[in-house]
Amino acid sequence: MTTSSNSTIQRIQLSQPFQDQKPGTSGLRKSTKHFGQTHYLESFIEAILQVLPGVQGGTLVVGGDGRYGNRKAIQVIAGIAASHGLAKLILTTDGILSTPAASHLIREKKAIGGIILSASHNPGGPDGDFGVKLNGANGGPAPESLTNEIFECSKNLNSYSFKKLPEITLDKIGVYKFEELDVEVIDGVTDYLKLMENLFDFDLLGDLLKSDWPLAFDAMHAVTGPYAVQLLEQRLGAPAGSVRNGIPLEDFGGGHPDPNLTYANKLASLLLEGDNYRFGAACDGDGDRNMILGQRCFVNPSDSLAVITANASLAKGYANGLAGVARSMPTSAAVDLVAKQLGIKCFETPTGWKFFGNLLDSAEITICGEESFGTGSNHIREKDGLWAVLFWLTILAKRKCTVKEIMNEHWNHYGRHYYSRHDYEGVDSDRAHSLYNNLKSRLTNLKGEQFANSKIALADDFSYTDPVDGSLTEQQGLRLLIEDGSRVILRLSGTGTQGATLRLYVERYVSQAGNLQEDPQVALGAMINAADSLAGIRLGTGMDKPTVIT
Repeated sequence: MTTSSNSTIQRIQLSQPFQDQKPGTSGLRKSTKHFGQTHYLESFIEAILQVLPGVQGGTLVVGGDGRYGNRKAIQVIAGIAASHGLAKLILTTDGILSTPAASHLIREKKAIGGIILSASHNPGGPDGDFGVKLNGANGGPAPESLTNEIFECSKNLNSYSFKKLPEITLDKIGVYKFEELDVEVIDGVTDYLKLMENLFDFDLLGDLLKSDWPLAFDAMHAVTGPYAVQLLEQRLGAPAGSVRNGIPLEDFGGGHPDPNLTYANKLASLLLEGDNYRFGAACDGDGDRNMILGQRCFVNPSDSLAVITANASLAKGYANGLAGVARSMPTSAAVDLVAKQLGIKCFETPTGWKFFGNLLDSAEITICGEESFGTGSNHIREKDGLWAVLFWLTILAKRKCTVKEIMNEHWNHYGRHYYSRHDYEGVDSDRAHSLYNNLKSRLTNLKGEQFANSKIALADDFSYTDPVDGSLTEQQGLRLLIEDGSRVILRLSGTGTQGATLRLYVERYVSQAGNLQEDPQVALGAMINAADSLAGIRLGTGMDKPTVIT
């Protein structure tokens, strides 16, 4: 369809540049109301398109998780992109595009990059959050060097360009031409499902799901709903209704689309307190995170990464073995033991999927993951929630056992890394930074101090030298390495929009000969109390208990 716009490029003046558009670990996230300021979104998009290489004559992928503001933002991006000489804009029906699917589309269509409209697991709606994330030509999150350049550009903008286009219809597939700009609206699900079929044996999975093997998948009224319905129910034959909350809503049904035991508590209750389902899973707002559950069994994300790595050869896309694995620093060392036995490299990176990019692009690793419910591989350059679900289903189908049996067998073979993360959300920013900086100032004096039933062997602020390009990333989290091999980590998160989020990570290894069946909060109790006493968490945050315990 050819649509004439006959629109001249306008130059919209700003009264003053915005000074707060610094992207975090996963793009720029602010409250919806903050993004609603006049020219705020337009300014950030302008900065992106001024800095992103190849815009003139290039192809750009744009989509999002369906949250409030997505449709309007897509129209804004189209107008600014047209004014910058973009040749082709690839959109998806209803603007729905999961982050993993976006990564794949960028790579498949050889685009210069993609703009993903999502605040991930943060709440949506007029009173929720909004976000804009740039992914590069490799399909992965833009590197820090590029996002820093965008931030510098945004701080000095005095205007942005805009070309008024007719409203683009997103409710159906179509091709539109607006003078020099071609706009293609595609089904955002199809290409992703083809990719999954290349990696996993759909006949094997279909046989499992069509048998008397009930599962429950919670899409949390977020982006994975259409993907999961087509994949699990329509393609693999799971009974209708296996996918819950499958219709994306602008406010996620009033929920918090974060797949953990707190915010996906209804799903957790079905699996952990009953026996009607063999398997449960949930994905977050933009589809890159996952939670895995079995009958009366919760799989810690760090253990999930280790189990997937140990069983990787069971999936057809990974039958030839792995080049290596990587985990973020706060993630437990469970996967390290698997990598050692497999004889492959294991890398420890800062938090943030972008740090896996160089390792993936240089073929140093095949699989990677984070303790924040994120796992993925070299098939794209993002973590991938449904990929992890399919991997677990493959393991269960091949090994013909339960989730709990898999976990017990894994621990009996490798030992168990008891692990827990305590999130203190919405802490007053000044109080959170005061607590954090106080502990940081004492690090050099902590070696040899008593900690729980052992002593502190090393206390530092984690830094990382990228083995591919040699770049140095510093100040990535306070670490206490204990003489008995345990670890305690404290970080301030960069993904929230209200106050500050303080995260405490506690890990303790127990060998095969030890007690492998304790409740993690009991097994880690002494360490949790010691960490609170050392850092003054309850006193410093003013909170008696964490908001979320994983």
